[in-house]
Amino acid sequence: MSLHESAVSGSPPDVPYLRIAWELRRDIGEGRFASGAQLPTQAALVRRFEVSRATVQRALDELRREGLIDSQQGRGSYVLDRSAAHSSPEPAGVGLTTYVDAAFEAADITLDSFSLTAETLNSALQGPLHRVRTGELRPDSIAVRLLLPSPDADLALPKSVDDEADDRPLRRLRTLTISQAITLQSAVGALADSGHVADVAVHIRTIPVTPMHKLYLLNGTDALYGYYEVVRRSVPFGTQEAEIYDVLGLDATLFHYSAATDDDQGAAYVRSSQRWFDSLWSTIAKPLTLFE
Repeated sequence: MSLHESAVSGSPPDVPYLRIAWELRRDIGEGRFASGAQLPTQAALVRRFEVSRATVQRALDELRREGLIDSQQGRGSYVLDRSAAHSSPEPAGVGLTTYVDAAFEAADITLDSFSLTAETLNSALQGPLHRVRTGELRPDSIAVRLLLPSPDADLALPKSVDDEADDRPLRRLRTLTISQAITLQSAVGALADSGHVADVAVHIRTIPVTPMHKLYLLNGTDALYGYYEVVRRSVPFGTQEAEIYDVLGLDATLFHYSAATDDDQGAAYVRSSQRWFDSLWSTIAKPLTLFE
């Protein structure tokens, strides 16, 4: 399957444990496993995905790290309740979902995102997009703007630990960036094609900088901001693995600011963040060409 075909179909990465985590995350987001529901046993997941138990355990570890499930020895894994509003900082993989869910209750939805890839936003959108497709939500318009690093830029991260001249980490990031961008554009754009939303727009631009933070602006009233922390980890390159310096977006702690309260500081932060985003968008940002 080509990169384009994989992305448009919503397929996860080829790494087995990430693929399993992706599919289970999607099942949770689309309501196949409701809050409090028990996931299939590890033995059942081994049969479903035709992998080893160790691979299944690694996938479940990913979901636990993101705050999606809880596991108890001898009782299995259960989906955590993420419906309640949260006021304290949370990992991006959990916190963004809460606020995107709330944003989709509006008639006219706007989402602006500045990040290394669109992976976290894609994950957060799965539930709301499903609710639109089933008719539970009926927004009049959806407008999404993604601001991403330029695929051909010499970014500071990710980098090989042992060989700075090794371009495989940047090529891997480029593949992920384009794949996630296509996935998001296809998923949101399909709402217009199917007639679920009359006015849909998805625009993607890039700038030649290495994002060291991520910013999400929702409906002009809410801002979520989080720092990327640099980690050392092993990633696959074909049949080999290599140590790289990388950032993990799902783990970034998001701080929430709102202009819809009496908090003057929060409102000022949202306005300032929106001006910052708009200034990049309208000056040095260039459209990302997905289909070449």
